[in-house]
Parts: sequence; structure tokens; C-alpha cells
Amino acid sequence: MSSDRPAEQPSEQPPWEDLLRMLMGPNADEAIQMMRESGFDLEAAGLAAPEIRLALQQMQRFMAVGDGPVSWSAVHDLARQVASEGGDPAPGQIEARQVVEALTTADLWLDPVTELDPAPGRRAAWSRAEWVEATLPMWRTLTESIATSLTEALSTRLAPALDESLRDTMTGMARQVSQVLFGLQIGRASGTLAREVFGTTDVGLPLVDPPLVALVAANVDEFAQGLDSPVEEVRMFLAVREAAAARLFAGAPWLRGWLVTAVDAYARGITIDPEQLDEAVRTIDPSDPSSLREAVSSGLFEPRNTPDQEAALARLETGLALVEGWVDEVTAAATAPHLPHATALREMMRRRRAAGGPAEHTFATLVGLHLRPRRLRDAAHLWATITTQDGVAARDAVWHHPDLMPTGTDLDDPEGYTARRKTADEEAAELDQALADILGPDDTPTEK
Repeated sequence: MSSDRPAEQPSEQPPWEDLLRMLMGPNADEAIQMMRESGFDLEAAGLAAPEIRLALQQMQRFMAVGDGPVSWSAVHDLARQVASEGGDPAPGQIEARQVVEALTTADLWLDPVTELDPAPGRRAAWSRAEWVEATLPMWRTLTESIATSLTEALSTRLAPALDESLRDTMTGMARQVSQVLFGLQIGRASGTLAREVFGTTDVGLPLVDPPLVALVAANVDEFAQGLDSPVEEVRMFLAVREAAAARLFAGAPWLRGWLVTAVDAYARGITIDPEQLDEAVRTIDPSDPSSLREAVSSGLFEPRNTPDQEAALARLETGLALVEGWVDEVTAAATAPHLPHATALREMMRRRRAAGGPAEHTFATLVGLHLRPRRLRDAAHLWATITTQDGVAARDAVWHHPDLMPTGTDLDDPEGYTARRKTADEEAAELDQALADILGPDDTPTEK
């Protein structure tokens, strides 16, 4: 290369070899020898020493994952970087006050239309970076079991095809590659979401624990640009949605765990299609980093769904639809008397959630997990029907226990939900009475 190369690399070895040793530790020598024998040379491929150093240092940080499936410190850094692309203005004093006032007013509008109490905690205006900081623990909860399953599936698939002398080394490297891929995807998706979302519950899951109420001020303002509605009206509508969702998750504390369990049930059954894996390996050119990125983004590593996973996904999608449908219905009831464009904003939000944003598509490509409520309109119709037939209190009482949660059958036939629920309650009462007759009044299950 140039005459100043010794200053950058005191040893007489090529920079890529030295940095590969830094990256791979004791496993590097064997890999370097194999690369030498095959004539592989990063510098001959057109990469200068500084470029090699920067790329491998970044890769080293992502690969420093220890025993976990993902380097979460690296995910954090990448998410913050992506979230701040193009700027991340912190809410000013006036803007923060406007957001807090909107969230406070939202609770006043919601009080007459729902029996659920306001969520505890403060009302806040966030920057995108603050959203990343607050929600990353939940993304870890949602994705770590999936990352573990995929990493194990990948290394297990590769092991039988390797020479026994290289098996431990190469499967370890495959595990690291899987960890890197997952870290890159999660970090980028989280950072991209930070540029799209309005609050803490936009994806149908409670991304903060305990629930609180917040809006990403910059995203709200950008969304309002170009709409027929004034920014104040858009902010107020989104504030009511955020406050309604926060009430739901605070009033039904079991719901968060139920949704997370549905995701975990999906993750435990992950397998990788051997044909997909073989195709992915064939398309990756080790000297072309873009080929690796394209392989991941194209879904070649997407897991294969099993019948159990399909059932878990069905439960999750029904749950997401019920959450989104309740929020949609309650928000419409709360905003209709106050906002001239409430109906138009409701329809716009329905279409937005049904289509999904770029970050949601990233998660779907990565793990086959869609966060969109596919049956939002059916769920909203169900909640409206229950309200018409039995009132607001009966509608909100459904969230008191997971056994009362409507099913896909109820989404198909909303008008029959009340009758089916009544029949189930009568059957349960008859069973309790039968047990009481057998065991005696002091030994009934209810009293126990």
C-alpha cells in the first residue's frame, strides 16, 4: 500500500490479519491460514487499512455478546444512532407543555366513556432518543427468546456438515454471525420505530412497564404536516389514543403478560427451513458486505412456522386486534363531541395500523412476527356491539380476566358474543352448584 503503512500497522502482517486476530481471538490463526491458502486478501479487494479497521472494530463490538444471544449495548447504540438520523429535536418548553396539557385533557374526555381508571405515572413529551431508552427493555423481552431459538437452530443445522476438527470453531462463528445479524436488525428496527411512533403503545404492545402516558412530540408534529386537520387537533386525537391504551394496560395488568407469553410461545417452536438456509449461504459473498445485508433483509433467514406457532400467532393477532379495537372504539367515543375531524383521523389511524410501517415490516422479515392487528375493524365492531347490548361497564368488565377475552369466533359473530358468554356463565354456575352438592357448602371451589 503506501509508504506510511508501518505507522498504521507496526507489525509486518497485513492489517486485516491483525484486526481479525483482535476480533476472533484464539480462533483467528486457523481461519487466517485457510484464507491465505485460498488467496483471500481484503486489501486486494480494494479496502484500505483505515476502512478495514473501522469495519472490524464495529463488528467486534457487535460480536462481544458473551453468553447472551444479542449484544444489547450495541443494539442500544445503533438504535440511538438510527433514531437521531436527520435530527432528534428535544421538545422545547412550550411544546412539552402543549403535549402534557393534551394528555391531561385526554383523561378528562375519557372519563365519561370508560370505566377504567387513568393510568398512574407522569404525562410526558419525549424525544426519539427518550423513546428508545424507555422501550428497549421491552424489545429485549420480546426478541431475546426468538434470537436464542434462531441461533441454536442455525448452529445445529451447520454442525453436521462440518469436518469434526473444525466443528467447534465454525459453529461458534456461526453463532456469532447469528447474534450479529439479530443485533443489527433489532437495533435498526427499534431506531426506525422511534421515528414513526407517537407514543408507548402504537404497536399494540405496552412498550414500557409500568404503563405511563407519553407522546414523541417531533413525530406528532411531522404526522400533522400536510393533513387537513390543525396540528392541535391531531395532537389531541393522538393524546386520547395514547391515554386510552395506557388505561387499558393499567386496568388489565394480566394483559401485558398474556401478549408476551403469546410471543414467547411462538419463539419456542422456531425452526429454520434447511432449503432457506442453503439458499442464504449460496447468495452470500464473503468479500461483499452488502450481500450479507441483502440476504437478511430479503427474509432468507426467516423461520419456518409450525402448526403450534401458527396457533400462537393466531392468538397473538386476535389479542392485538382486541386491544386496538377497544382503543379505537373508546377514542372515537371520547373525541367525537370535541374534534371536528375525529372521524377522518380515526379512519386514517385505522389504515395506518393495518398497513404497518417500515420498522414493523423489519420485525416481520426477521422473525415472521407481524404486529399488525389484522382484524381491527371486526374487533372495533365487537366492542361497539357489546356497548350497545350491555353498556360501557359490561364492555370494560371483559378485561377483568383473561377467561372472558373474546376469541376469533366472537370476531366472526360479534352479535352472538353476549349470548355465548351468558351460556358459558350458566354452565360454570351449574358446575359450581354440582360440586357444592357433592362437597357440601363449606368445601365449594368458590369459597376455597
